[in-house]
Amino acid sequence: MLLGAQMYTVRDFTKDLASFSETLKKIADIGYTDVQVSGTCRFEAGWLAAELKKSGLTCSITHMPQNRVLDETEAVIAEHKTFGCGYIGIGGLPGSVENYFDFRDEIVAAAKQIKAAGLQMMLHNHHREFERSGPERITYLDRVVQDFPDGELGITLDVFWAQYAGADPAAWIEKLSGRVPCVHLKDMQVIGGKQLMASVGSGNMNFPAILKACEGSGVRHLLVEQDDCNGIDPFTCLKRSFQYLTSLGLR
Repeated sequence: MLLGAQMYTVRDFTKDLASFSETLKKIADIGYTDVQVSGTCRFEAGWLAAELKKSGLTCSITHMPQNRVLDETEAVIAEHKTFGCGYIGIGGLPGSVENYFDFRDEIVAAAKQIKAAGLQMMLHNHHREFERSGPERITYLDRVVQDFPDGELGITLDVFWAQYAGADPAAWIEKLSGRVPCVHLKDMQVIGGKQLMASVGSGNMNFPAILKACEGSGVRHLLVEQDDCNGIDPFTCLKRSFQYLTSLGLR
């Protein structure tokens, strides 16, 4: 499994191309070899390909605006092939199950087109994807697995949001075995009754179990993400997570 950094963590340091370039270098200097490009300024695909090569990084997955993925599918595919990225991510499901069916019908054509091009559309979860609905009381995530054939839509399982929703991240990774090539890693601390995001290894989540589940479920990319660093420098948070994960033998 390849250890990478989700650039949404450092989105405030990628607001122009110069700072984006410097941020890639800082991520590589920490020791990461892979990134997820998300939350950055606009960029040309050729520019990113050159910057990744300069920093010695690969880009395994992105998060793209959903309207671009749906309306400019062919261009988005070409861009990802230019900088060598196999997974095209969208940020999550809509807020209600009623809206889900519209969402499903909207993305199916793009998902098929992306698969035909040898890439894969990916869906990232928050806590609402674990809400149960309908007479069968299944989760949104279960609906996705039922509605899309294997290989047409993959899941980027975010372990924090799974636990926040009361789900077992390791159990869900195992349940989604073969459909979860990418996993977002961040920890959870409880402070003042609030569940806060934290650097991996500094909170209460069972990462030995999570990583064991990843190893057995076909996970290829582990992306460290901390949406909210709670006043701590985001690069420090990325470094702390990297040090913990590499102490467990990951690279």
